[in-house]
Amino acid sequence: MKESIANVMSSDYGYLLYLALILLSTKLFGLLTKRVQLPQVVGALAAGLVLGPACFGLVNETDFITCVSEIGVVVLMFTAGLETDIKEMKKTGLASLIIAILGVVVPLGAGWAISSIFNTEETAGMSSVLLQNIFIGVILTATSVSITVETLKEMGKLSSKSGNAIIGAAVIDDILGIIVLTVITSAAGGENGSSGGADILMVVLKIVLFFIFAIIVALAFNFLFNKWTGRSKKDLRRYVIIAFVFCLIMSFCAEYFFGVADITGAFVAGLALSNGPRANYLNNRFGTLSYMLLSPVFFASIGLKVVLPDMSLSIILFSVLLLVVAILSKIVGCGLGAKLCRFSNKDSIRIGMGMVSRGEVALIVASKGAAVGLMKDEYFAPIVIVVVVTTIITPILLKFAYKSKDEETVAVSTASEK
Repeated sequence: MKESIANVMSSDYGYLLYLALILLSTKLFGLLTKRVQLPQVVGALAAGLVLGPACFGLVNETDFITCVSEIGVVVLMFTAGLETDIKEMKKTGLASLIIAILGVVVPLGAGWAISSIFNTEETAGMSSVLLQNIFIGVILTATSVSITVETLKEMGKLSSKSGNAIIGAAVIDDILGIIVLTVITSAAGGENGSSGGADILMVVLKIVLFFIFAIIVALAFNFLFNKWTGRSKKDLRRYVIIAFVFCLIMSFCAEYFFGVADITGAFVAGLALSNGPRANYLNNRFGTLSYMLLSPVFFASIGLKVVLPDMSLSIILFSVLLLVVAILSKIVGCGLGAKLCRFSNKDSIRIGMGMVSRGEVALIVASKGAAVGLMKDEYFAPIVIVVVVTTIITPILLKFAYKSKDEETVAVSTASEK
C-alpha cells in the first residue's frame, strides 16, 4: 500500500495530489482547532506534521512545495504591510528597536549558557567550543513572525499597539540576526584563516544600502501608484497585478542584492501601499489568494520539514532545557523591552509571546552554521524540536494573551469562515 502511494506521489502529476491533501487536511484540522477556540493556523501546522515524515509520511517536501510556501510567506508579509497603520508604527518605532535588541541579547546569552553545560569537548574539524556554544544562542535569537502575523490577523489584533510593536520588532530582529550570524560565522572563518572583518563591514553596508533603497523606491512607487489608481473610481484587476509585481521585485532585491530576508522586502512593499486608496481592495484580493492556496501550503510545509531522529538521553535532556530557554528568553527579553518602553503588563507579555516562534528562520540559521563547523550534527534534532514546539505554541499563547476584552485596537478582523 505504501509503495503504491509512493509511486503515485512520485509521478509527474503527484504535486496535484500533494496540494489536494494539504488543502483538505489544513482546512479540516483548522476547523477542529477552531472548535476548541484555538487559531486555525495551529491546525494547519498540525496537518503538516500528520501528513509528513514525522507521522504518516503521505507528503514529502518537494522543490515545488518549497517554492509555493516561499511565495506564501512573501504574500503573508506583504498583506501584513498593507494592514499596518504607519502612524501607529512610527509611535512604536523606538520601542520596537529596544524590544528587538533585548529580544536578541537575552536569548543569545541564555542559549550560550545552556549549551555550555552540555558541550564542553573540542571536536576535530569543528570551530572552538566557545563559538559552538555562542552559535546555539545565535539560533535562539531568530524570530519567525509569519505565524504571529497570521494569528493576529485571525484575531483582528494586527493593527493594535502591541501588534505593531511585534511586527516592527520582528523586522528589526531579522536585521540584527543577520548581523549576529555574520559576526559568528566570520569568527569561525577567521579561525580557519579567512578575513571575517571585511565580511561584517560588507553586511552592515548592504543593510544600510537596503533601507536607503527601500525608502526611496517605496516613496516613489507610493506616489506613482496612488496617482495612477486615483484617476479611476473602479477597482481594476490591473492594480492587483502591478502591486504583486512590486511585492515580488522588492522581495527579490532584498534577498539577492542586499542579503536581507525576502519577507522584509515584501513587508516594505506592503507598507508603501498601506495608506493608499486601494489598500483595502488589494488586501481583500491578496487575502483570497493567500487562504485558498499559499498560506495552507506554507504552514503545512513547516510540519513537513520535521523528522524525528533517534536521540540519546543527554540530547533529550538538552532538547527539553533548550526548549524552555527558547520560550522564556523571548518572553522575558522582549517583554522587558516593552515594559521599559512603558507598555502595560498585559501588552508586554503579549509582545514577548508574539516573538516566541522560531519557524523556518532558525532552521536556515542552523543549516548555515553547520556548514561552517559551528554546530554538531547531534544538536540539529533539538533545534528541530524547538522550531516545531515554538511554532505551534505561539498562536496558542497569543490566543490566551489576547483573551481579555480590554485590548484597545483599531483593527477590524480580516478573518472569516473560510
